[in-house]
Amino acid sequence: MGTTIRVGAVNYLNTKPLVERLTAFAPSIDLSFDLPSRLADRLVAGEFEVGLIPVVEYFRGDRYSYIPGVAIGSRGPVLSVTLFSRVPWPEIRSVALDEGSRTSAALTRILLEKRYGIRPAVEPLPIDAPADDLATDAVLLIGDRAMRACLPGHRYAYDLGREWADWTGLPFVYAVWAVRDGVDLGPAAAAFRKAKDHGLAHAGEIAQREAPALGLDPAYCRRYFDAIINYDLGPRELAGLGRFYDLAADLGLAPQGVDLVRYHRPHLVEGR
Repeated sequence: MGTTIRVGAVNYLNTKPLVERLTAFAPSIDLSFDLPSRLADRLVAGEFEVGLIPVVEYFRGDRYSYIPGVAIGSRGPVLSVTLFSRVPWPEIRSVALDEGSRTSAALTRILLEKRYGIRPAVEPLPIDAPADDLATDAVLLIGDRAMRACLPGHRYAYDLGREWADWTGLPFVYAVWAVRDGVDLGPAAAAFRKAKDHGLAHAGEIAQREAPALGLDPAYCRRYFDAIINYDLGPRELAGLGRFYDLAADLGLAPQGVDLVRYHRPHLVEGR
């Protein structure tokens, strides 16, 4: 019997194509779900061998490698990462950041400080706290909550995927499959790419199944999979990821000197 590989993922809509039949392609995988920020903490604590974590936590982690070819990103609008604001960007003086995400929180701060030259007061928005009645000028919402939110009292709804693409001309990567240092995934390494390919081939079925529980239209969810979220991790995505890292490190949001390392099987001890 093979070694169990503990894998953690987020339970957001945009994750569904990446985990569809993942355990069927690799029965050794034990899959569980949590919030992005908690997944990162649990990966650090050794509770997982692999985690679909916010990319800023990849940079803050302990010599992780990434599963090649698979990510959650966007090449423009992303719909599920939105800064709702009562005032235009240059007038924002206070912002509440969704505690569910650390990459999007870092991206918000990068846009505020590097693109718009402002450093507003920042406070956390607890996971279950309502966003409608906040006193801050702006509030960042992510994931399914962002997709359902309207916040009519906020004049502006800034899509951070679009903001990044307009500013840098590059895709943005929100999350990658991160592997702890020294972990040997064996044949299970191929399952992550297989699950992605299968999930995208069955995007319509996934959308039809998941939409009702989220209160969303299945056609909307289908377009979200097909035309909004980018599940690739190619050269341009890696370039965007590198740019994000440089900006985050410059603001002290990530440590200096971190490299992006592609997963490969560790060298086995001779004779074993």
